[in-house]
Amino acid sequence: MYNLLDELEEPFFLILDRVQDPHNLGACLRTADCTGVDAIIIAKDRAAPLTDTAVTIARGAAEHVPVIEVRNIAEVLDKLKEYGIQIVGCTEHTENYLYDADLTGPMALIMGAEDKGIRRLNRKACDQLIKIPMFGHVNCLNVSVAAGVALYEVVRQKLEASDNLSPDFIHVED
Repeated sequence: MYNLLDELEEPFFLILDRVQDPHNLGACLRTADCTGVDAIIIAKDRAAPLTDTAVTIARGAAEHVPVIEVRNIAEVLDKLKEYGIQIVGCTEHTENYLYDADLTGPMALIMGAEDKGIRRLNRKACDQLIKIPMFGHVNCLNVSVAAGVALYEVVRQKLEASDNLSPDFIHVED
């Protein structure tokens, strides 16, 4: 993984903390590919591995976005910070909306499982916490939907902040 960090000009990672459904992993992979994520980081334990189901749901994205399994996400967060990567956690445990946050520059976005969210230790390691506004009767989105909302806000902000970034890398299926 650290070789990848040395190769990237502006790293963009999606970290899935305790996401156990391979359908959610596959859907997150697909959206990650569409939004220019360099890699998805998952824990080796208590997380959905890259199964045939996840690969099928990803619709080809698993061939383009590496899924990196790590022993300890908290240790990886510390290492990412050493590389100057901002750690952003998407959680209901904050008052800060994603639309008000600066989501430009090198970044790792952490999403937690719907029922448990981001582990407390990983949440504490974040440089900033953001949440998605909720107006209905349910209190959370499916993690793959929430990841899509947050990742596309990152893309929107990067497009707005840069004259060089083009949305041409985004491919919409017919």
